[in-house]
Amino acid sequence: MPDTPPTRSGALRRADGLAVPALRNARLPDGRLVDVDLADGVISAVTPATAAPYDDRDLDLTGHLLLTAPAEPHAHLDKALTYDEIRSPPGDLDAAIRAWDDHTPHLTVDNIAERAHRAALRLLANGTTAVRSHVNLLRGDDPLRGVRALVAVREELAELIDIQLVALTPYVVGDDVLHQAIDLGVDFVGGHPHQTPDPSGNLARLLAVAHARGIGADLHTDERLDPTMLTLEELANTVRDWPRALPVTAGHCVSLGMLEPESLARVIASVRAANIGIVALPITNLYLQGRDRPAATPRGITAVRALLDAGVRLAAGADNVRDPYNPMGRSDAMETAMLLVTAAHLTPTEAYHAVSTGARDVMGLPAAGVEVGARADLLAIRAANLDEAMADAPADRIVLRRGKLVSVSRTERSTAPLVPGSRRAPARTGS
Repeated sequence: MPDTPPTRSGALRRADGLAVPALRNARLPDGRLVDVDLADGVISAVTPATAAPYDDRDLDLTGHLLLTAPAEPHAHLDKALTYDEIRSPPGDLDAAIRAWDDHTPHLTVDNIAERAHRAALRLLANGTTAVRSHVNLLRGDDPLRGVRALVAVREELAELIDIQLVALTPYVVGDDVLHQAIDLGVDFVGGHPHQTPDPSGNLARLLAVAHARGIGADLHTDERLDPTMLTLEELANTVRDWPRALPVTAGHCVSLGMLEPESLARVIASVRAANIGIVALPITNLYLQGRDRPAATPRGITAVRALLDAGVRLAAGADNVRDPYNPMGRSDAMETAMLLVTAAHLTPTEAYHAVSTGARDVMGLPAAGVEVGARADLLAIRAANLDEAMADAPADRIVLRRGKLVSVSRTERSTAPLVPGSRRAPARTGS
């Protein structure tokens, strides 16, 4: 099994990938201390913690908060971790696009796959068990380099993390290439119509391919602080009668945050009627947006509170991690959730829901969490409560996917075994 990346202050660890029968002494966000039984990858029982005999494969989670595992609804694994190669100066969205386009001739299947593999394992080590990644269809003679790389990474990591792929289709790349990407295994049609010379035409083109191929669409939408940019409303009106088997997602939607209440309510009503999932991306949008407004700089984030209050399906993700679009980023859902609290004024509970249960819903994944019948995709983090977990982002984390232990990150201070006795610790020091 691949090694998880080093923790901030601890040893390199890797997990066994074995099924776990039970979790003992786990703290839930509501304060309850529970034992959790698992069977066939789902939760079979949640009961008050007791001193019942342990199986030697049980995990003792004393001191840990047990949460639904995060899901990342909007990543760019093909771009991740390129910042040190590109070293683009700080700039807005257009500058980031230029820097990336200038770098793409240097990309190979191998170097894309190597970085994407590392980036996916960073997400996993921090608790994320599912990720949807956009992958650029590239200009030039071999536009499918990124797709081939990420399909290979998805296959390599299939026992550890669920990876969905979206073909991010530039205006200049033809439908034939998009169809080839779908044939190679991408799950969704993607693009950024608002960035093109013909937003309506490009939107119609991408949606036509998605509908014809019987797959969903996940579009970068209105990534500008411009209240007149409302591609989202056109998208909602276009797909309103689509079958639910063809899910539609819109990421960014920054312009919503600039609308007056009446216009905002109208657009949100259309979005809800079309059942579109909205993905807020605070880290990258806060970095890129508003640089042209030195006074009273607006927040580069969608209208999160209004969307949530209206009952729209809402998720949140990290977007870019250490590339020209965002030189920062820890590949940690706790970072995204924290920014939803500080920049979007959500409560910690609402914020964590957006990066876990809400993200899974938008991604079309089975429900997970500490409930009987839910998939056992779980994160145990060394914290007393959710506020502490979000504020401190402790490095000590235990990750289960479908009831199997897939990652253990522990600091040097946390040396006690996770199971009673010493017959088998569920993690071992990696090479």
